[in-house]
Amino acid sequence: MAHSRWPLLGLVLGALCIGLAPIFVRLTEVGPTAAAFWRLALACPLLLLAWSQRPERPAWSLLWPGLLFAGDLAVWHQSIHITTVANATLLANLQPAIVAAISVLFLGVRLTRGFVLGLGLAMSGAVILMADSLSVSMDQLSGDLLGVLTASFYAGYILTVAAARRGHHVVSVMAAATLVGATVLAPIAWASGETFWPVSARDWLILAGLAGVSHILGQGLIAWSLRHLSTQFSSVSLLIQPVAAAGFAWLLLAEPFGPWQAAGGAVVLAGILICRQSTPSRDADLNPTTASARGAP
Repeated sequence: MAHSRWPLLGLVLGALCIGLAPIFVRLTEVGPTAAAFWRLALACPLLLLAWSQRPERPAWSLLWPGLLFAGDLAVWHQSIHITTVANATLLANLQPAIVAAISVLFLGVRLTRGFVLGLGLAMSGAVILMADSLSVSMDQLSGDLLGVLTASFYAGYILTVAAARRGHHVVSVMAAATLVGATVLAPIAWASGETFWPVSARDWLILAGLAGVSHILGQGLIAWSLRHLSTQFSSVSLLIQPVAAAGFAWLLLAEPFGPWQAAGGAVVLAGILICRQSTPSRDADLNPTTASARGAP
């Protein structure tokens, strides 16, 4: 599996970069849906410029990642207003189970017992990580359901990015997804009634960090790695995100990170390691006749 070492490192670094997204959103003065829009809008110029240098033409398949990612961001930001942040975050991270289920039921992927064990362990670790903040209430039910819907959108995003990467360069996938997502989120953010326009240079800088670090670098590295690693393993590995977010919140915002959080993080990492040992280095559902169709590094 030596040839997959760099994609694995890229996946982990991408997840760590995305773990900074809640910090940027917390620090910005615009509303959460507006922050989601600016995250994509500020990333567009650089990605579109890079895309313009490539010979690839737009394809309909590149629309789906952007639509699903816009749905993921919009629904998740609504869910955190109705339920607790912990509930919304945990439920959004059900996406590995949804990816696994879709892969088995519709893509003909066979999961090993070791992978299923690792998946269950990693998701249990995510529950432990957030156990101190979780709550159950009928008043939050609609927000909790939106959290599950968020996971469904993100699972769809991961699967469609993996599919698009089989025939398209990472720059093409990222540029198309970002442009479509920003276009969809613009009217939603404007109609939300939130503070839409950044009011200070500091705020613009924070949003630029959200766009550059969490989106271009974070999502870009993840999209790149999906060409080289199993989609199912990659989706489980993205559970590093809540662990990273909790660690960054402790370091940068002085939020508590006690024994439960440390134990949860350790269990997540153990589950990911088991999944790694039980998964082939290349995508289990990859069709070798299309994988190299247009050479997508």
